[in-house]
Amino acid sequence: MPRIEFDVDRCKGCGFCIEACPQKILRFREGFNRMGVHAAEIFEPDKCTGCTFCAIMCPDLVIEVFK
Repeated sequence: MPRIEFDVDRCKGCGFCIEACPQKILRFREGFNRMGVHAAEIFEPDKCTGCTFCAIMCPDLVIEVFK
């Protein structure tokens, strides 16, 4: 099963990963990161296919997908 890791403190909350996810399993966290933004998170990891679209779209390379 694929696993996604976010570097939450570096995420600027642009939402590109959320829009790019074909499974629609990413969202903004409720709390703020150290930059004061709502970082992205995965809320249904079991549905992840490991497509890497989220990591490809991230302009700051804060997402890693492990297959």
